[in-house]
Amino acid sequence: MKIGIIGGTGLGKIDGFKFISEIKFDTKYGLPSDSYKEFETEGNSFFFLSRHGKNHQFPPHLINYRANIEGFRMIGVDFIVAFAAVGGINKTLKPGDFLIPDDLVDFTNGRETSFSEVGDVFHIDFTEPFCISVRNELIKIMGNMDISFYSRGVYVCTNGPRLESAAEIKMFDRMGFDVVGMTLSPEAALAREAGICYAAVNVVSNFAAGTTKNLLTTEEVVSAVKSSEGNILKIIKSLSTIKEKDKNCKCGESIKYARFK
Repeated sequence: MKIGIIGGTGLGKIDGFKFISEIKFDTKYGLPSDSYKEFETEGNSFFFLSRHGKNHQFPPHLINYRANIEGFRMIGVDFIVAFAAVGGINKTLKPGDFLIPDDLVDFTNGRETSFSEVGDVFHIDFTEPFCISVRNELIKIMGNMDISFYSRGVYVCTNGPRLESAAEIKMFDRMGFDVVGMTLSPEAALAREAGICYAAVNVVSNFAAGTTKNLLTTEEVVSAVKSSEGNILKIIKSLSTIKEKDKNCKCGESIKYARFK
C-alpha cells in the first residue's frame, strides 16, 4: 500500500520509519508546500508532506492545496490520513483528546477549492466528506490504543489566519459543530475529486475562543501536539496493518458520476 500522511501544526516529520527517498514535484498547479518524504515499514510505503511547509512558512489561507493533493495523485497513494490541530468547541472535548471527524462545514473564502475548470465541469458527491472505510480503520486502530478519542464529530473550517472571535465560536456551538480548524477544506474535497480516499485525525490543542478565560497562543497549540506526538506516531505506524483497499469503497469512482458529458 502507498499511504499519504499530511502533517499539520506541530507535526513536521515522522520518526521511527526507514527513510527511502525525498520526492520533489512542480505540478501544473504550482509547487506543493514541501517535498514528499518516502518511508517504509512492514511492507507499506508512507509519503509524508508537511502541510505548512518545512519551516511552517505557509499560513492556512495561502497553502497550495491543489498542488499538495496533485502531488499525492502523481505518487499514486491509495489513501491519505491528514493530521490537524483543532480548537475544541464541544465542551466534552479537552486538550490532548483525539477526534476522527465524520463531517465538515466550510467557512473559508478566497481559496482555490477545486480541480474543476472551464471545459471540465464536475460536481462531486460530498455527502460523506471523509472516506468511511479509512475512518473505520482509524477507529479500530485507535480503539486498540490507550488514548482518549472520539469516533465522530463535525469539523468547521475557518479561513484564518486569525483565530475565531468568542461570538463566532458561540455561533458554531449553537450550530452543532464540535471542533474548529483552518485546513481540512478544501483539502478533503480536492482528495475526493482526485479519487483518493481521505480521512482526518484531529488533535484538540486548546479550548476554542470564549470557552476559556486564557489567552489563546500558538505556543499552546504546538505544545499540545508535541505532547501527543508519541500517540500520533503509533497511529501512523499502525496504518501498516492495512494491506489492501476496501473493495466496497467508492471514493475512487467519485469523478465518474460527477462530470458533465
